[in-house]
Amino acid sequence: MTTATDSDGPAAAGPATPELFPGYAVPRGNYSATPVRRTSLVGVLRTWGVAILVLAAALVGLSAIVSKPPARYACPPDCGSPPTGEPVAVNPLFTAPDGSFSVSYPAEGTAYRVTTKPNGVTADFLGGDGGTLQLFSEPVAGRTPEQIATGLVNSTFPDTRTAYVIPNTMVGYQPGYGLAADCWPQGATSNYTRMRVLVMVAVKNDLALVASAVGPFRQFGPEFGLGKPSGANLQIALDMGKYVNSFRWNGDPAR
Repeated sequence: MTTATDSDGPAAAGPATPELFPGYAVPRGNYSATPVRRTSLVGVLRTWGVAILVLAAALVGLSAIVSKPPARYACPPDCGSPPTGEPVAVNPLFTAPDGSFSVSYPAEGTAYRVTTKPNGVTADFLGGDGGTLQLFSEPVAGRTPEQIATGLVNSTFPDTRTAYVIPNTMVGYQPGYGLAADCWPQGATSNYTRMRVLVMVAVKNDLALVASAVGPFRQFGPEFGLGKPSGANLQIALDMGKYVNSFRWNGDPAR
């Protein structure tokens, strides 16, 4: 019997050869790794906050550089001026003989009887409650607008009682002084009638311009006047404003 030898069969399998990779050899022992550094939430928020503040400050500074502050006015005395351009003359204009001032006054055919003097105009109101409007000049003689106003009232109506001082009084767009006063003259029937006196004065170029009105006292309310609260309580005062604003000293612009 023939037997197979080792050379006749398949080769016997040997041990597997391990696959090798490049690396580093370290001595045997215990090792510790440095932990990975992480940014905290507080740190992130702080960084963003600083960046936002720096950016906001830069924008505010840039805005302050390129923007001009608005002009601030205190009225009075900086109350501006009428619109430019030649105004339309509705009422006649009185001009002083020396050209020192001018003022508009009620036109002919209105409810006024007008008389003129070298120093101004007197207009008697013929309708409604009646009354008298005066627009005239007065020598300053070293007096203040307040002294001129009170002096005129006391010399014309000695027994008046001051009702109030008119705030922010303007005569011809010039700051001045004004007051409202009451008096009780005795009429022809021996009855006393309450009268309201308004006086406004402004001084410029050593010349005082005066607007005054006197007439029966009438309480303003919803049924009388403009329907708005007012302390004028004088019917002629409803038509007085446009003449007071028309005052012009020599050299003032037309209005």
